[in-house]
Amino acid sequence: MARLPLRATTLVLLLLALAAGLATASDDRVHSAPVVVDGHVLLQVRGIAAVPADSRADSISDALIEAADNPEIDPDDASLVTRDDGGVELRFGGQRVATLFAVDAALEDVPLDILAGATVQRMQRVIVEYREARTPERLLRSTGLLVAFTAAAALLLWLVLALLGAVIRLVERRIKGQIERLEQASHWMIHRRQMWAIFGGITRALRLVAVVAIVLTWASTVLGLYPWTRHLAMSIFALVLDPLHQLGSGLLNSIPDIAFLAVLVFVVRLLLRGLHTFFKRVESGWIRLENFEADWAMPTYRIVRVAVIVLALVVAYPYIPGSESQAFKGIGIFMGVILSIGSTSFISNLLAGYSLTYRAAYREGDRVRIGDQSGEVVDIRAMNTRLRTLKNEEINIPNSIVLNSAIVNYSAYARQDGLVLYTEVGIGYDTPWRQVEAMLKMAAERTPGIMREPPAYVLQKRLGDFTVIYELNAHCDNVAQMNQHYSDLHANIQDVFNEYGVQIMSPNYEHDPEQPKLVRPEDFYTAPAKPPAADPSPLA
Repeated sequence: MARLPLRATTLVLLLLALAAGLATASDDRVHSAPVVVDGHVLLQVRGIAAVPADSRADSISDALIEAADNPEIDPDDASLVTRDDGGVELRFGGQRVATLFAVDAALEDVPLDILAGATVQRMQRVIVEYREARTPERLLRSTGLLVAFTAAAALLLWLVLALLGAVIRLVERRIKGQIERLEQASHWMIHRRQMWAIFGGITRALRLVAVVAIVLTWASTVLGLYPWTRHLAMSIFALVLDPLHQLGSGLLNSIPDIAFLAVLVFVVRLLLRGLHTFFKRVESGWIRLENFEADWAMPTYRIVRVAVIVLALVVAYPYIPGSESQAFKGIGIFMGVILSIGSTSFISNLLAGYSLTYRAAYREGDRVRIGDQSGEVVDIRAMNTRLRTLKNEEINIPNSIVLNSAIVNYSAYARQDGLVLYTEVGIGYDTPWRQVEAMLKMAAERTPGIMREPPAYVLQKRLGDFTVIYELNAHCDNVAQMNQHYSDLHANIQDVFNEYGVQIMSPNYEHDPEQPKLVRPEDFYTAPAKPPAADPSPLA
């Protein structure tokens, strides 16, 4: 269903173009048309809206062919009869073939009587040639020539292809060593396969040109042997050469515009190269701009580059060959509609990406949490942000989602003051709070990766119904290892509380058990756990 409007639009455009072409052709046929018999143009005749010129030309051709097909009509039995309306009738054997008027003579810029006399002589020759071309002897000779020309064309085609093949093989042997040396001299920036691909394309083009030239020459020759196909022989080369002529003429007429476009491209490339160098130096810190972050340099360059290219396209548009044609404008409108329909999400992600860049919410290498996803930022692009999780998974998040999500950056302040790790435990009211704080700080001191300065501290978060909730806060400077630090910290908390016989009662507490839920020191390394090589007893 989505393609129906496109097909309907295409059909409407084709019908409009066809109607315009038919209208133009109709206007041309009204003015003048040639009278053609067996590929011979006899004269041009005028027409009016009621009787178009091509209709008059066809009727004259049909009448002349009818006279030529009638063996009783002698070509020399021709006469001119002047009519009361000023026209002159051309008759053969008393049969009217054509009527000429002063407007017809005006096309040749000659008097009407001179045009009529010359036309009669042409028609006499055409009738004679028409009858001779259709005699059995002439047709038999034409058939013999057809066979001879076909054999000659096939032989010539074989010789040309064989000669081209020999020349190509000779050239290949001569340039093979040079291509290898060129590959080595360019440090393999230019590969032999590329050079051979170019050479192969040139050879295929030469073969195609040779085959097309021979086939067209053969077709034009053999079609001209028979009267029924002689008009095709006269136009077969025009089918190929006329488009090439139009292309060549258009190219020559467009040389000033092409020169302007070449200069514009050179200037724009030079400007973009200068802008790229400038922003690269801003990014590296060689150039400092007030209130401008170095991380903004390349995104800003991309925005400026797009603006420069769009401005260059606006300037270049009037000089593009064919830009004034309706087809070019129609294609431009069509592409604009397609882009506007299909680029909604693209534009939203692009704008969100640049918004995030200038907000400086994170940078590459930061440990962040975006919505429900956590990981290290490995790439920030205009369309999406890539994260690498602790499980070594890659997550691609569209920037439009990032823009609408809460972002937690663990690395932003950790570079200066360290990241605060925090965890909670619930301890009963019968345990002195000073002892609990001391044990929690001892667990933090035993944990590798926890900073000694600033020291760890403990907060009593709330007084529950059965337990006091303590929160241990400790700083670490290696954000990438924060999960490992959490694991080590929790292990040390369990060890310290077991060593001092204090029961951890969180998260839920119902009643005091008969025996405290503790792990004895001698059971710390119950199989299959293995103690370190030298692990002094914590209570020794």
